[in-house]
Amino acid sequence: MPLVAFDFDGTLSDDEMIVELGEQVGRGEEITAVTERAMAGELSYAQSLEQRVSMLEGPSVDEIAAAYERVALREGMPELLQELVDAGVKVIILTGGFESGIEHVLDRAGVTVDRIVSNRLIVNDDGRLTGEVDGPLVEGTKDEALYTAAEDLGVDRTDTIAVGDGANDIPMLDAATVAIGYQPKDSVVAHCDYVVESIDELRSLFEELAVLLSADQS
Repeated sequence: MPLVAFDFDGTLSDDEMIVELGEQVGRGEEITAVTERAMAGELSYAQSLEQRVSMLEGPSVDEIAAAYERVALREGMPELLQELVDAGVKVIILTGGFESGIEHVLDRAGVTVDRIVSNRLIVNDDGRLTGEVDGPLVEGTKDEALYTAAEDLGVDRTDTIAVGDGANDIPMLDAATVAIGYQPKDSVVAHCDYVVESIDELRSLFEELAVLLSADQS
């Protein structure tokens, strides 16, 4: 069975987690502006991430937890992810977002995936954000993360599918055998084998690709 790698913000979720965190500290508009430039490919992902996280310095872990409550998977996405898992597909999430938030959202939705590769907000001894970030995807190297996950999970590189929407997903889309853009930014479309605009379209595509059985086959 194949491996399907999903981006989180803008793909699995319609929310931008870092924007919600920014709203929590009163800097949502500033973070949104930088996020939009990054997703359009106007800034390197690492530069944009560092700029945005620097605006989050100060609040406690408990204070930012409220922002995670405002982030949710797209309607119908938990069911689709469960269908993939039940079909034996390896499902992973490759995101420049933050592991504590991603885990919180998945737990709330009752979803379990095979792997989450994400970044971490650094917290000081007082339990407050330092405005710094670390993790394997600070540089946005989702291609290497995809290859590593495939090897670890026993999936051949030629049996990989990537689903994303933004400029930092391009390495992952280019690395996968099948690249799917979910409501992709204009700069991303050329890197996609397929473009979908809804959960239903994505499910139908998975059926077309024989990743999922169609209703007639099940």
